[in-house]
Parts: sequence; C-alpha cells; structure tokens
Amino acid sequence: MKSDFRSAPRDRRPPALDVMTLRWLTPAVLLLASACAAPQSSLPPLPSPDVASYKLAPGDQIRVITYDETQLTNTFTIGADGTIAFPLLGPLPASGLTAAQLTAHIADALQQQKLLSHPSVSIQIAQYRPISVLGEVNRPGQYPYTPGMTTLDAVALAGGFTYRAVQDQATDWRSSGEPAGQPVQGTVGAGSTLAPGDVVTISERYF
Repeated sequence: MKSDFRSAPRDRRPPALDVMTLRWLTPAVLLLASACAAPQSSLPPLPSPDVASYKLAPGDQIRVITYDETQLTNTFTIGADGTIAFPLLGPLPASGLTAAQLTAHIADALQQQKLLSHPSVSIQIAQYRPISVLGEVNRPGQYPYTPGMTTLDAVALAGGFTYRAVQDQATDWRSSGEPAGQPVQGTVGAGSTLAPGDVVTISERYF
C-alpha cells in the first residue's frame, strides 16, 4: 500500500528559539547593528575649538604688523619646522604658541637685540591651515578653513555626501598645535564646529 503524503501536512512554522539562544542572539544583533550604523561611536566626542586659545601650527599664515617699521611688517607662513623667518631676527619658533604669545615673543626679541627700543607689534591670522575631508564624500581632499566652519560646511565643500555616507557623525583627527603633540581622535556631529587642520572622515553605512 502506498503512503499518501498529502494526508499528513507538514508543519511549516519555524522552530521555536529556546531561552539560551535568545540570550546569545539579542546582544550579538545589537552589537552588529551598532557597529554597522555608527562604526566610530566608541570614540569620545571632540569639544568645540576655543578661538581665543588657538595655537599656531605649520601651514598657518600670519600677518605681523610692527608699527612705524614697514620692513618688519609682512605675512609669514609657519614652516614645517614650526618657525617663521622674521627679518633681522632669523627663524623664530611659532608653532604651539597663541597669537598673543608670539606677539610678545617678537617684541621682546626686537628689544633684546636692541633693534627697537619700544616695539609695538600685533599679529593677525591671515589664513588658517586647511582641513581635510575624506571617506564618503564626492570630492575628498583639502579645503580652506574659515572660523566657525561646521562638519556640514566641510562636506558641502567636498561635494556633499555619497549615498552610502553616515551623515550624523564623523571621525575627526585634531592636532593640538604643540610641536611634539600627537593628534587626538574623536567624533564630531553634523553641526559640530571644526578646528583648523582637522582631518574629517565620513564613514560608510552598511544598511
């Protein structure tokens, strides 16, 4: 006698998961989703830069004005060694100093070298060192920095997000400006204010 397979329909429901399986699966899924949605979320957020305490670094251009001394007034670019080539004084260390500290240093040097008895010096930052925008943007590269620039401003300069981009958070490497200092890595939001020299990387989303 032939068996009639139609007489005993199979149960097509998926097998039930036991308690131990659920205990393992839930944190694993959450961990995977977290890693894919925000790959840089374990990094600390970077604070907004303090303009008043900004420290000069290689690549910055400064305008040094020495009143009534046109030969000592000029625009200088801080070199890779952290110095500027100032007339009559030679190489002067600038990296790691604020504009106010460098102003006092130049005035003191002019007086100590007996070049000026009562020098009056001021410094303006003519151009900050550029930022870099990398990762999921349409035109990765270096772009000029302007005070108050946000992550979205930087992305706009780089041609906007790609369709794979994580748009609410990015990874940022920030230099302290100290000659021997190491860059600090953290995260910035879409509206976070950037600092000169920041290297912003837009991550790729996987869902």
